[in-house]
Amino acid sequence: MQTISEQEPTGLRARPFPVSARILQHVLDGATIVAAFLLAYCLRFDFSVPASLWDHIALQLPVVLLVQFAVLRLLGVHSFIWRYVGLKEAATFGRGAVLAAIPMLVLRYATPQELASIRIPLSVTLMDVTLAFGGLLGIRVARRVVFERSESMRPDPGAPIAPSRTPLRPVLLVGAGRAGVMAVKELAGRRNGLDIVGFIDDDVAKHGSTIHGVRVLGGTEELARLVAEHEIDHVIITIAKASRSELRSIVQRCERIPIRVRIIPGLYELLEGKVEVSRVRDVEIEDLLGREPVQLDTDALGAFLTDRVVLVTGAGGSIGSELCRQVARFRPSRLLLVERSEFALFTIDRELRATFPELDVLPLMADIADSARIEQLFARHRPEVVLHAAAHKHVPLMEANPAEAIKNNTLATRSLGETAIAHDVEVFVMISTDKAVNPTSVMGASKRVAELVVQDLDRRSDTRFVAVRFGNVLGSTGSVIPIFREQIRQGGPVTITHVDMVRYFMTIPEAAQLVLQAGAMGDGGEIFVLDMGEPVRIVDLATDMITLSGLRPGVDVELVFTGLRPGEKLFEELGADSEGLAKTRHPKIFIGQLPPTASDELESCLRELQNAARDSADVRACLARAVPEAALTID
Repeated sequence: MQTISEQEPTGLRARPFPVSARILQHVLDGATIVAAFLLAYCLRFDFSVPASLWDHIALQLPVVLLVQFAVLRLLGVHSFIWRYVGLKEAATFGRGAVLAAIPMLVLRYATPQELASIRIPLSVTLMDVTLAFGGLLGIRVARRVVFERSESMRPDPGAPIAPSRTPLRPVLLVGAGRAGVMAVKELAGRRNGLDIVGFIDDDVAKHGSTIHGVRVLGGTEELARLVAEHEIDHVIITIAKASRSELRSIVQRCERIPIRVRIIPGLYELLEGKVEVSRVRDVEIEDLLGREPVQLDTDALGAFLTDRVVLVTGAGGSIGSELCRQVARFRPSRLLLVERSEFALFTIDRELRATFPELDVLPLMADIADSARIEQLFARHRPEVVLHAAAHKHVPLMEANPAEAIKNNTLATRSLGETAIAHDVEVFVMISTDKAVNPTSVMGASKRVAELVVQDLDRRSDTRFVAVRFGNVLGSTGSVIPIFREQIRQGGPVTITHVDMVRYFMTIPEAAQLVLQAGAMGDGGEIFVLDMGEPVRIVDLATDMITLSGLRPGVDVELVFTGLRPGEKLFEELGADSEGLAKTRHPKIFIGQLPPTASDELESCLRELQNAARDSADVRACLARAVPEAALTID
């Protein structure tokens, strides 16, 4: 397989050494330098040093100690953690030997005749620096060997402790790149019940080579043969940034054998210290749906958010809470959390205070439909940026409660936007949905009208109003993946609406980052559309999740097709044909040009919707008139 170039780990930190340990290190270094100098003289004179030279040696030894300790300090050698010494540190000792030899040679040839006793013979100097710095490196390598041996005898706290008589489980590592090297070093150094038989990698140039004592046995096409030949217990994917297609290909190959497949954490998690390589886990559906990390314009985001008062509505929801986390990274002067769910507000407030203790976070219990409360908050806290994520989003529930969709998604958005204008908010970003395109549901139509409201408000004010439209996010509250996961946990059945249903997916952090990026680049009035990648068949999603759980679709867990629910589509659309999506300077963000709607016409529609919502009557008919392209079921 194609391995991706990853960054080298930046190093491992340890607790500061106690003073006694530092003293011991210096004593060992001094003893090594002294021993190397004496040994160099012994080698020079075939271990028969003339008695007349011992007085000279006694004068030269303090000079040697001074010079070589000065070089060690100059190169920062005493800051190295002995048990993690590697090739980079070895190169430092090589430079140290050269640097130490220079002043000793200068001293030899620049010293006047009357101080000839402190001149060190050339051969002794060369042997001494080689022995001294080789010895200094050697005692550190010995310390590392002792450490790794002791670690290998210590059980992995993340793995069950296997009885001493239990045979090791043979495993293959798929991916012999840098992540694979990290994995084999970590896994081989722990008593975790694993016997690493070899690497699998599709880079032919690596075949037959040995990495930390582990051979690269072949490519993925030979996986079935190698599993049978070596009686492999399971396969571990050790590719730091494997694409969705690469992971899916490996998983499907393992399923056909069949053999259990596991994965190491992502490299970015390892470098941030969130997990260890040894925390091997099962492959999850999020791994197969993963996408390339978002490249952000941090300068633009910094100008957009840093030292600003930022207000997030729906701050305790899936998208809202992630928006809060992402905003916090850019150090706003204050972050206002608006949420009507007490528990959700408490949860995100506590998390942010723990993660960003220096951040000024203010939790505000409020319903965005309560215009008096919202007016009070804006007047008191003067937000400069509003990120509007509060919404009703569950399609079938809104079909059963259409008036609530209008109140929360449409009318509350207008009220919130007008309050933002009245209090001179600079930027207002509304989270929309792909279900607003040619909507077939009340939820989608209510968000489509909200997009029209946002565009109209932008035309009538100095506040920059933008909307950002995207599809499903992985793991969000009420989304399909948590539902499938729970159904599988209960033994099934897994319920799927239609065999041909497809959906777009992106991760919650990716969605939040792109929302902020779109907000930073918007001039006002745009409907930004996020690139959702390739659509995923829901039936494939379900079968993958069942298989990754170690079960067989249709055998251990039944698949049941229930039919489309009211308001649901088979295929989601990110933009209508009439919108003519245009590129922006960000490769994953597009602009949809919506057909303009006259303000008086929109106002008339909103009054009609408000009256219908108040009486809970004719809401669908009003929405159908407000959104002509909608295909709603009218009672």
